[in-house]
Amino acid sequence: MKIIKWLDEHIEESLLVVLSIVMTSSITLQVFMRYVMNSSLSWSEELARYCFIWLVYIGISYGVKMQKHIKVDVVLQFIKNKQKIVFGIIANLIFLAFSLLIIVYGYDIAKQLLNWGQTSPALHVPMGYVYMATPVGFALTSIRLIQQIILQVLTLMGKREFEVKTEHDFVMEEAKEDHTQK
Repeated sequence: MKIIKWLDEHIEESLLVVLSIVMTSSITLQVFMRYVMNSSLSWSEELARYCFIWLVYIGISYGVKMQKHIKVDVVLQFIKNKQKIVFGIIANLIFLAFSLLIIVYGYDIAKQLLNWGQTSPALHVPMGYVYMATPVGFALTSIRLIQQIILQVLTLMGKREFEVKTEHDFVMEEAKEDHTQK
């Protein structure tokens, strides 16, 4: 159970850190080889690009987990907390439906590319693995959305605490933290 709890709390952060390190190292190595050694690597830019693609899709899940995904929260500033939660549930259900569609169609495309055997030019990685970033990222996003919807419903029932945060709330929290550190 500790492993599952750790994965729930840290899977996105861990993947994002690893992908960022690999991407940055690859680009740094390419710059070194090109400008210091006067020779370039054929695979480094491709590796960095594929890491970036995976980073974007895993980052969507992280944004949902932290409640910092893109949303229009002007309306949320004028309504009470219970109404915010209802709006949050509706928005998360719409986002979940979209995510499930992306998972299905993204997986079909990735599977098709794997069946065709198409590989990348420099790394010779099956392109289906690169395209698999979309369904994997949105599967993680769906899990995070379901977790939020459950918390929101439990909050409406009075069994849990969940606060729908707006961008204004995040800014105020950061300002408060900065003020207390000084």
